[in-house]
Amino acid sequence: LLQSCLCTTCTRFPLPQFRSDYLPYDTMRRPFRVQEEYKPKTGERELGTTYQKDYNAHKIQPVTLVRPLERKHTMGGKLDTIPTYQDDYRSWEVQRREPSKVDHIYHPPTEKFGNSTTFQDDFAPRELNPRQSYKPPCVAKLSDVPFDSTTSHRMSYIAHQLAPKFVKSKEEYRPNNQPFEDLTTHRNDFKGLAGPLAKSCKPENAKVISNAHFNGVTEFQDRFQPWLVSLPEVRKTKEYIPPLGSMDFNSTSHLDYVKHEISPAVPIRPISNTRITNAPFQGNTTMKEDFKAWDICQQEIIKKQQEIPKPTGKFYDLTTFKSHYIPHQIIPAQSFKPAHVILPNPAHFQDETMYRTEYTPKKQEICPANYPSPPGYVYINTDSHGHKFFPFKLII
Repeated sequence: LLQSCLCTTCTRFPLPQFRSDYLPYDTMRRPFRVQEEYKPKTGERELGTTYQKDYNAHKIQPVTLVRPLERKHTMGGKLDTIPTYQDDYRSWEVQRREPSKVDHIYHPPTEKFGNSTTFQDDFAPRELNPRQSYKPPCVAKLSDVPFDSTTSHRMSYIAHQLAPKFVKSKEEYRPNNQPFEDLTTHRNDFKGLAGPLAKSCKPENAKVISNAHFNGVTEFQDRFQPWLVSLPEVRKTKEYIPPLGSMDFNSTSHLDYVKHEISPAVPIRPISNTRITNAPFQGNTTMKEDFKAWDICQQEIIKKQQEIPKPTGKFYDLTTFKSHYIPHQIIPAQSFKPAHVILPNPAHFQDETMYRTEYTPKKQEICPANYPSPPGYVYINTDSHGHKFFPFKLII
């Protein structure tokens, strides 16, 4: 025999194991590490560098110039500004050459200009003779035999009389004599047993209250040490002292420049030999003298004579269809299509299914936890959480 809570055996109302297995622990506050006190170092700070220790200053004299003094050569002679071309140039006397043009006198033609073309000279108009057509006339041939409209369907079809339609009678509704069972599983099994409430395992949220005075002093306020600060030195600018004496404004150009007297340049271009005549200008050209305007008449339009004569009389609008068409009386064809009739089946409808034939009803078992004292079980005790324990046999 084993003891177990009846609630755990029921699969409908499982109890979580957190409440039963939870054990609260005492929490300790984390220790605080005390910071060490700051102690400044004693002594003076060494500000010397290697450059200040090892640097040796040397006295340097100003550099002397190695450039030699400039020597100036001056001459007292007069500058000759006449070029060689002006002295050596001699003009030549050139006579004008006579023109070697041959006089050409225009003589107009004596014959008249012909304007006829090769087509006009060689073309001879001829009359067109239409060819005789040997094509047979397109005329429909009428048949004397009467039209045979008999078909195999009309000859072989035999009309049969249809059987009357089977009408199924409606079944009369018969209500059930048994009352409707509206009892559900909840109504059947629920009995509303009152039980003690489960205790909460959550620790109490106690507020920590301290009566000590709040210390608002910070580390900066507590450990700050004021230092004496000296003001920065102000550097004084040197006073400007102008140099003594007067400034020499003479330059090298003013001192060494020698002014020369130069005569103006004489033009070297030779004198142009232009001839001025009082004769009138001759504006007659060869085009004006030799060109003779011709009398031109507008050429007549060459039209080709019309070969096809225009039709005369009234238009004959009778077509072949109108002339040969013979209207016939239309006889509507008889329809031999069977009528759309549903043939009834006298056999009985088989409405049996596998569910109806193979279904086996089973008995519904009631959970033993719904009973105050379940049958087959013996009550032992109740734990602190309100669970009742019953012994039961374990079948292996």
